[in-house]
Amino acid sequence: MSDPAVQRRPDIGVELCGLRLQTPIVLLSGCVGFGEEYTRVAGFSHREVGAVCLKGTTLEPRLGNPPHRVCETPMGMLNAIGLQNPGVDHVVREILPRLDFSETRYIANVSGSTVEEYAEVTRRFDDSPVDAIEINISCPNVKAGGVAFGNDPEMSARVVEACRRATSKPLITKLSPNQTDIAENARRCIEAGTDAFSAINTLMGMAIDIERRRPVLGNVQGGLSGPAIKPVALLKVHQVYRVCRPHGIPIIGQGGIASAEDAIEFILAGASAVGVGTALFYDPLICAKINRGIEDYLRRHGLARLSELVGGLELPEEVEPKNP
Repeated sequence: MSDPAVQRRPDIGVELCGLRLQTPIVLLSGCVGFGEEYTRVAGFSHREVGAVCLKGTTLEPRLGNPPHRVCETPMGMLNAIGLQNPGVDHVVREILPRLDFSETRYIANVSGSTVEEYAEVTRRFDDSPVDAIEINISCPNVKAGGVAFGNDPEMSARVVEACRRATSKPLITKLSPNQTDIAENARRCIEAGTDAFSAINTLMGMAIDIERRRPVLGNVQGGLSGPAIKPVALLKVHQVYRVCRPHGIPIIGQGGIASAEDAIEFILAGASAVGVGTALFYDPLICAKINRGIEDYLRRHGLARLSELVGGLELPEEVEPKNP
C-alpha cells in the first residue's frame, strides 16, 4: 500500500530569511528587468516563482556600456550591460508601485562604486515595499583603483557591514566566483551581518571577432553565464554551504540552471533556493517545467517537502573538496 504522505503534492515552497517563497525559483537580477518584462509573455506567471531579483540599481542613473553588450558563446552568454538603470529614487517612486506583490516576492539589487553608495542605496530601499535586498559586491571600487569589492574578503565585509547598518530587511550577499577563496569571503560576510548568499555571480570572459580583430563586446570583457559555468557554480555553492551550515545561513544557488535536474543538483550541494536567469532567454516558460520536475523527483523519492533535500549530497568522506 502506498504511503498517503507521498501521494500528496510535495511542498516545493522554501523559507528564506524568514520569508516564505511559494517555489524555490528566484529570477535573477539583470535577466527580468524590473519585474515586468516576462508578464508580456503568454503563459508566463509570477506565481511559478518564489521571488524576483530586480535589475541592479545605483544611486544615480547610469547609461551603461557601449554596444555590443551581449554575445552568445558555446553553452553560455557573455554580457556587459554596465548597470544601466534609472537610479534608486526613480525605482522606488515609479517602478515599485506598479509591481504586484501579491503574486511573488521582490528583491532589490544594490550596486555601487563606493561603500557609501552601497549604504545609501540600501537605506532608500529599506523604506520601500521590497521584501529583501541583494547586494552585488562584484562592482569595482573606484577608491581602490577599480578592484571589485567581491574579490577581496575585507572589502566585501565592509560593504556588508555598511548595508547591514542601513536596513532591517533581509540582506543577501551575491558572491563573485572571480576570487581566490570564496569560503573565506563568505565567513567574513557572515561576521559582517549578511542573512543569506546568492552564489555565484558570473565568471569573467571575452569573445573576439577574428575578421575585425576586435573584441565583440564594447566593454571588452563581460560576465559569462549559462550552462557552461554550472560545474564551477556547483562547487562554489558547496564550498559556501560548508561555511553557512553551522550558522543556518541559506543560499540561493545559481549558475547555468536550465532544468529540474540542474536545480536539484544545486539543492543537494546546499542551496535552499535556485536562481534562473539565462535559460529564460530561450525558454520563458521554463519555471513551470522546473517546478513540475522537482515535484516529480520528490514524489519518486518519497519526500514530502523540498527542504528535506537541502545539503543532501553524500560525500565519500567528510572533507573539504580539494583542487585536483
